[in-house]
Amino acid sequence: MDLSGYRCMWLLAMFDLPTDTKTARRHYAQFRKSLLKDGFTQMQYSVYVRHCASEENTTVHVERVKAFLPPDGEVRMMSITDKQYERMHIFWGKKRKPPEPPPQQLELF
Repeated sequence: MDLSGYRCMWLLAMFDLPTDTKTARRHYAQFRKSLLKDGFTQMQYSVYVRHCASEENTTVHVERVKAFLPPDGEVRMMSITDKQYERMHIFWGKKRKPPEPPPQQLELF
């Protein structure tokens, strides 16, 4: 399979959801669990990231997130290329850490 036309992407989900009532906390938990079930991992508090094999695959996951949006709050989605992700600066205190490597891709013949 020729993958030269595909560009790997990172999809970020950033959200600010209310947690002031029992119902709002339940919606928050359901949304977070849905992100994890769809392959997202927590990058920071309320920031989740998922590696996608192509722009088309990114679109599929954006649509999935739209399908399980909570009734209140704000959710933002952003996609960036592997190269842009590699340029991220991560600081822990005053030390810089390299970004996590992309997951290994499974190739089917």
